[in-house]
Amino acid sequence: MERLWAPWRIEYIHNPGKECFFCTALKDIKEKNSLIIEKKDLAFIIMNRYPYNNGHLLIAPTRHTGLINSLTDDEILQMHLLLSRAIKAINTAMKPQGYNIGINQGKVAGAGVVDHIHIHLVPRWQGDTNFMPVLGDTKVISEEIHRTAKRIKECLEKLKDLQG
Repeated sequence: MERLWAPWRIEYIHNPGKECFFCTALKDIKEKNSLIIEKKDLAFIIMNRYPYNNGHLLIAPTRHTGLINSLTDDEILQMHLLLSRAIKAINTAMKPQGYNIGINQGKVAGAGVVDHIHIHLVPRWQGDTNFMPVLGDTKVISEEIHRTAKRIKECLEKLKDLQG
């Protein structure tokens, strides 16, 4: 099997002694590289820097916690309201045919970040899995992340305008 080397990911996957990337993004929310596209008091939406598909978002609480059962009812509600808004925005911006939505809690469950719980929202299209991941062990992301973030953010802004 061929390997695609991406050494810059190590800071994202394993960063001992460094702050959680979710918390860092919240501190640097004004920076383009934070990739936060919407923030509420208790939760926020951020682009996944290493997406499975175009438009792959993460919805996380603003409070640093790794356990879903430690979330308050208000945090859970706000995360799910943001999830619903994100789906509406992506439906408008990207017109996917489906979604994968999931939470991986704990390292053995596949969580890349174990100490800050988050929901994955991955848009899906018919045929988005092609020969590249199967034969080349490589995923092709066809749009630059900041451009995707801008399109989704614009749709989120329009949703705000419609709500009054």
